[in-house]
Amino acid sequence: MDWEFDFLYAIQSIRTPFLDKVMALLSTLGNAGALWIMIGVVLCISKKYRRGGMQMLSAEFLSFIVGNLIIKNLVNRLRPCQIDETVSLIVTIPFDSSFPSGHTLNGITAAVTLMFIDKRMGIPALVLAILIAFSRMYNFMHFPTDVIAGALLGVISAVFVNYLFNRMNTNN
Repeated sequence: MDWEFDFLYAIQSIRTPFLDKVMALLSTLGNAGALWIMIGVVLCISKKYRRGGMQMLSAEFLSFIVGNLIIKNLVNRLRPCQIDETVSLIVTIPFDSSFPSGHTLNGITAAVTLMFIDKRMGIPALVLAILIAFSRMYNFMHFPTDVIAGALLGVISAVFVNYLFNRMNTNN
């Protein structure tokens, strides 16, 4: 865990009032996966993207079940800010545990799913998801391994749901 705190402290060394505002905003955008769920719902409205919207919402649901309900509760890892309380915080501490990063999980799940649907939507979503993931370390809410695990689980969820949707499509 020493290398993880070293990494987080290195990020703390680049803090500025401007970056604090940007990183707080980015974290807020990722709260509860609301942004990604809204995008999925909006996609469902359009006939052209309805299947993709359902795929995105399904992948988000799978990620939530596996990451937030199962893994977070099994691992029950403290957040960096709960271990080192000397770092000044710019966002509120979530009530759940640290591993895996739910913000990263939601963002990467959505972005990878959007890459399957339409790369023109997927690329900006991936950039935003990565920025949100970084904000969670900048804000001292997650360890690097929390973010890595969230990203890996997000990719796996998106790929698995994409596989299922493609299988259902070929069987019809």
